[in-house]
Amino acid sequence: MSESATTVEPSRKKPLYEGSTQFRNWRFSKEQLSRKRSVLNVAAVEAVKRVIENDSPGSSKGVLFLNADEELLLVRHYLTKVVQLCDHFHFPEEVEATATTYIKRFYLTNTVMDWHPKNVMLTALFLATKTTNNPISLDSYAAHIPRTEPGDVLELEFLVAQSLGFDFAVWHPHRALWGAWLDLQSATQLPPSELDQVYNQAMGHVRASRLTDAEFIYSPAQIAVACISLASPQVANTWARSKGTNESFIPSLCAMIQEGSKLPGVEMIREVDRRLKLCKNPEKVAGSSAYLAKKAEEERLAVEKRTKKADEIRNTGGEDPFGSELGTTLDDDDD
Repeated sequence: MSESATTVEPSRKKPLYEGSTQFRNWRFSKEQLSRKRSVLNVAAVEAVKRVIENDSPGSSKGVLFLNADEELLLVRHYLTKVVQLCDHFHFPEEVEATATTYIKRFYLTNTVMDWHPKNVMLTALFLATKTTNNPISLDSYAAHIPRTEPGDVLELEFLVAQSLGFDFAVWHPHRALWGAWLDLQSATQLPPSELDQVYNQAMGHVRASRLTDAEFIYSPAQIAVACISLASPQVANTWARSKGTNESFIPSLCAMIQEGSKLPGVEMIREVDRRLKLCKNPEKVAGSSAYLAKKAEEERLAVEKRTKKADEIRNTGGEDPFGSELGTTLDDDDD
């Protein structure tokens, strides 16, 4: 080989996280998230207006529809209810974190004007108990939640799973934090009691980060180190340098976690929820004329599909759709 030959740099080993569906399908920039929610909200408002006008012409003019920020506000409120229910059922951290992620992902492709966050929250939490291998019987689950029947939970289960793209596995920051804490046992000179205190404080910030968009923008490891920084900047710097991690993202991520964990007052939430009752899609309100009309149309299409299928079978002359018997086919070939 000549001296002028270029030395080939060894390829960077790709982290396991970068091979996950979470990295491929659920990573966005702040601008992409904002645009995605805005476009979804505008489309939802137009769709609901159309249904209202079809049902009662002119009645949509006085309706004050929710904007994208108000939709997100209501979703975040119900994320806090996940924490309360997990405490009630004594579910592990994995269930709480997974259910929270499912809800946030669901509302990247759906609107609260179609599906109320309370109903989605109950279904997402039940689904998370199954996907994390912490199952609970449906009857027991529903029995502990006021005014909830098993059917209420199952009604949206397929819709939630479909909206997730059936991507059930989630890479969580609390697991990355545990790994960082183990690394720090040998990377710092802090007494174990102080290190434990840093870990507990950082864990509190990890839980707060679930109310934000952090997991859509940053990796679990980045969120973990930012949460350590909020607990102890010195410890975070020690860990980041031991791993050769670029620390430039930490300030902005810390600000996001701190700002996002501040929830508005109950009165503001109630006002948004009150307005939602007035601008909810009538087709999703059981018993409404729009709901009954949509169900009737769905039934008509189903009957039409069955009739067409039956006609196709008759037109084939009664042929077996699975073909002739194997023995008969072999006999014909032998002739």
